[in-house]
Amino acid sequence: MGDRETILLDAQLETVIDSHAFRAVLGNGHRFTAYVAVKDREKDIPDTGSVVKVEMSPYNMNVGRIVI
Repeated sequence: MGDRETILLDAQLETVIDSHAFRAVLGNGHRFTAYVAVKDREKDIPDTGSVVKVEMSPYNMNVGRIVI
């Protein structure tokens, strides 16, 4: 399989949607849904207001994965 294209960005977590999903915003004001990956759920999950690294696909900028 080939490498997948991803974009690594900084985002601030605004609100909690459920235990592993957040509403997040980029520095330019773009809002999206950020998820914690299943393999990272045992690690410390950030709180709202935290600035985190988010991995996003260039094809779908409405969702992203929080990099812990």
